[in-house]
Amino acid sequence: MYEGQGKKLGYLLYVPAGYKDAGDKKWPVIFFLHGSGERGNGTTELEKNKKHGPPKLVEGLTKDFIVISPQCPKDDRWEAKSLKGLLDVVTGKLKNADTDRIYLTGLSMGGFGSWMLAAEYPEVFAAVVPICGGGNPSTAAKLKNLPIWVFHGDKDTAVKIAMSQAMVDALKAAGAKEVEFTIYPGVGHDSWTQSYANPKLYEWLLKHTRQKR
Repeated sequence: MYEGQGKKLGYLLYVPAGYKDAGDKKWPVIFFLHGSGERGNGTTELEKNKKHGPPKLVEGLTKDFIVISPQCPKDDRWEAKSLKGLLDVVTGKLKNADTDRIYLTGLSMGGFGSWMLAAEYPEVFAAVVPICGGGNPSTAAKLKNLPIWVFHGDKDTAVKIAMSQAMVDALKAAGAKEVEFTIYPGVGHDSWTQSYANPKLYEWLLKHTRQKR
């Protein structure tokens, strides 16, 4: 349990097999923000975090990453300072965490959280993958140097695809160096299952290292 910035956040931590015997090897980190349906008390309800995304895939596509997945408290939303505090504390305890390869991603409410956290601390992350979320287009200038891959279904009624489109348009207008937008035709809110099941996503992440901005 992380306590700081006026918040208490439980979290799941996965480290790859062989991590303890890795010597000086550095492991990339995925920082995953879940959606509203997985909120909980941070202790006995942490298993909800394994329902979707990287925490669900630690025996497969994410097995070679350190995966940190905080749990947002019930009736609350993601908040930048507490997330940054948790990330700093956890990676600070993991001497083999590669802090130049921290990848931020989230779905739905976590997609919103990813846009927000990346805009607040763009210097922390190597790449960002917001899925079916939305952000504040006025923050595009802060994000323009980050590699960002956005995913959304064009039939999403929970979070309209226009939310992602607005961010992509703002990034391009700001001169973003690398922004990709994958639209799933005929897909509703669940654009995360096929996104996280795509091996190319993880290959893309690993191509990126944090730039000194």
